[in-house]
This record gives sequence, C-alpha cells and structure tokens, in this order.
Amino acid sequence: MDSGDQAFRAAGTREHWAEMTYGGALSFLRRRYSRDLAGVDVAVMGFPYDAAVTYRPGCRLGPRAIRAASVQLAELKAFPFGFDLLASLAVVDCGDAMLDPHHPETVAPAIEAAAAEVIASGARLLSLGGDHFISWPLLRAHAARHGPLALLQVDAHGDLWPDDPGRIDHGTMMGRAIREGVVDASRSTQIGIRTFHESTEGLEVLTAPWLHRNGVEAALALVRERAGDAPFYLSFDIDALDPAFAPGTGTPVPGGLASWQALELMRGLGGLNLVGMDIVEVSPPFDHAEITALAAAHLAHDWLCLLAGQAGAVPAPVGRL
Repeated sequence: MDSGDQAFRAAGTREHWAEMTYGGALSFLRRRYSRDLAGVDVAVMGFPYDAAVTYRPGCRLGPRAIRAASVQLAELKAFPFGFDLLASLAVVDCGDAMLDPHHPETVAPAIEAAAAEVIASGARLLSLGGDHFISWPLLRAHAARHGPLALLQVDAHGDLWPDDPGRIDHGTMMGRAIREGVVDASRSTQIGIRTFHESTEGLEVLTAPWLHRNGVEAALALVRERAGDAPFYLSFDIDALDPAFAPGTGTPVPGGLASWQALELMRGLGGLNLVGMDIVEVSPPFDHAEITALAAAHLAHDWLCLLAGQAGAVPAPVGRL
C-alpha cells in the first residue's frame, strides 16, 4: 500500500500522501514522528503539562487534541496562501516531551532541555501546550540561542502577577521572563488582554476592546514597529479568543477575539524574524465539537506557512483576499 499512516511509514520529511481524515495514525499535519532532526526546518513538540493552572485543568490533553484537529489541514494546499507548505519546509513531529508531574521541580528544566535540543539542531520549534507556564522555559531556551526576544503574547491575561523563584504558575511567568532579561519588553507586545494588571512591565498592551475598535492592521503595525528585526517569539494562549470561539480553555473571558481576527493577526506576521511559537491552554474536556482545538491547529499551521513563505514558497491565492 502506498498511502496512509504517514506518521510512522514515511521515510523522509517532505513526503505527503493521501490519508483518511477520520482514520490512521495521528501526528501534527500527518508529519513523520521522529527525533532525528538532520535536515529538519521545524520540529513540532507537545508539552502536556497543566499543574500550573489557576482554574480549570485539562490542557495536558491539548497536544493530542491539536494533532487530531490538524487532519484536514494536511489534505489540501494551504489557505489562503495557495501553496503546499511541505514542499518548502521539512517538518517532523517529535511527539511529546517526557514530563514528570510527580516531581514538579523537574518540569521546567525538562521543558527547557527538550526545547534546547531542538533549537541546537538549527530547527525551529513549534510547541503545543499544555498550560501557559510552559512558555517560561521555552522562552529561556530560545533566548539562550538568539538573545533577548521580541515577544508577541496573544492572550486574555497579562501573566504579570507577583512572582517568587520557586513558583509554578501560569499567571506569573511573563513578568519573570522580562525581569530575567529573556524577553525585551521594549520590543514586545500583548494583544487581546481583558483582565486587569497593576503594571505593564514595559510592554505595549493592546486590549481586546482596543483591537475591536482599531482593527487588526493597526495592531500589526505596532507589533512590527516595536519588534523590528529582533528575534521574534509568538506565544498564543487560546483564551485570547472569545469563549464563543474557544470554549475549551481553563480561564475563559468574554469579549475576546474572533477566530478570523486571530488568523488575520497570524497571517500578518510574515517578514518578522520568526524563531519560535507556542500555542497553549487548549483544554479538550471543556471543548465542544473540537472548535477550540481546530482554532489552535489552524493558528499553528499558519505559522508554518509564514516560515514556508520565508523559505521560498510562492503564494498563489485564488479569489479576492
């Protein structure tokens, strides 16, 4: 048989053949499962951890759900780009990092080490969460390679609450990353915020109401102006979306982004110095009809399309965009 089960039957990183969308071995975009990173442009890795949540758990199951929701995206050329991203980008699915929730002090070092191994190979890392705490060790691993990062955090929450060195909390880690020098706040932006914080820590904060009034293009202009040519890391908390579009998350807040706004934001980041991305806080037990996981899978897919464009893929869209 010459089709099906690419996740374990493919010999290379660019093979792309027919699958049943409703069957077969699951991986992100049906990519080959491998820890061999020779010649790989992007490695996808799951970080199934949710012991840092402050409300509803369940996002340890997020990586599995995002992979399952990506099956239709592996069928056709990418919309709206009009190209096969896998013709320009070698992508593998590295599976999930091994994390021991019974020894919580080991979790952050394990995440950082797993990320550092991928980054050291020269591949970019697309990280599937897990709760938002995983971003702190991921940011540390990327900054160790690239220097202080320009961060775009798309989120309902600023995650800048008071911290202490031993705290494992998905609401404090962005402030910690700034204070450590891992994130350059002067080049960084938050979008979608709709909960209160006492301080911005030097970030440009574009609230969800601001985005609704001023539009995606205005937000992108500010993001680009601040980031410049700095190494650019995207951390996307799915609760940035309104619960109508992403009910499957641990701390939902009304008034958020629509799916179309989130996708337009993503597609407008082309040309920036993209070094890494995480998508976090997908909690399948609270999802309905996979709509949260579908949004996450599409956002991750479109980040790969931006990289494919930088690698030489030529857009050939059909219709008015």
